[in-house]
Amino acid sequence: MDQTKELVKTIIEGLQEKKGKNIVTVDLTRLSGAICQYMVICEGNTPTQVSALSDSVWDFAHKNAGEKPLSTDGSQHAEWIGMDYGTVLVHIFLPELREFYNLENLWSDAKVTQIPDLD
Repeated sequence: MDQTKELVKTIIEGLQEKKGKNIVTVDLTRLSGAICQYMVICEGNTPTQVSALSDSVWDFAHKNAGEKPLSTDGSQHAEWIGMDYGTVLVHIFLPELREFYNLENLWSDAKVTQIPDLD
């Protein structure tokens, strides 16, 4: 498995660890001019959970893949946190913001894969 796919897998594990909901991956590898290779999108029910999901992704990516984000944005309000790992962008939303921005449909020509929730 290549390094980017391994990072995506590790990010998903971090999200699942803190009960992230409605996790999807968006595979942009076949789109020319895409901003990254993959996006991982999920939601948390409260700003506290959104923050915890971000922390978990950071921990899992650092410990299991040796990766740290190039940048992180949105941590102060924790309504939408974006994490940039270069080849992978992570978006963690509150449900109402996720619905409003609807990133999955913005990249509808990419392959979108739903990851089952672990309840």
